[in-house]
Amino acid sequence: MTNAMLPLLRRSAYPRIVNQSSHVASLTLQTDPGTDLGGISGGYATTKTFLNAVTVRYAAELRSTPILVNNACPGYVATDLNAFSGTRTAEEGARVVIRLATLCDDGPTGGLFDDEGPVPW
Repeated sequence: MTNAMLPLLRRSAYPRIVNQSSHVASLTLQTDPGTDLGGISGGYATTKTFLNAVTVRYAAELRSTPILVNNACPGYVATDLNAFSGTRTAEEGARVVIRLATLCDDGPTGGLFDDEGPVPW
């Protein structure tokens, strides 16, 4: 999908790629004994960690362009995936996505962010 959209993004005045990631994708947080990420399946965490790696690669490849590439962590949003047990609404989870999608041209690229700012890889 990203590759298919690159020609359009290259013509955009404010090209941004925002992938949907998660705190459970952070290897730093996964290996911190003081961080409780809940009972997330290995498959979910692994695919989100892979998405982080893909985001880093796209950001590196596109660094010489105005395209900014980042991952957004919406927090524990009530969705079908968690039987709506999440503590945040979709609107609350969307805030970080909107912030990253509307970054200024000198904004960050190649990072993982939540509402409070950067999340360690």
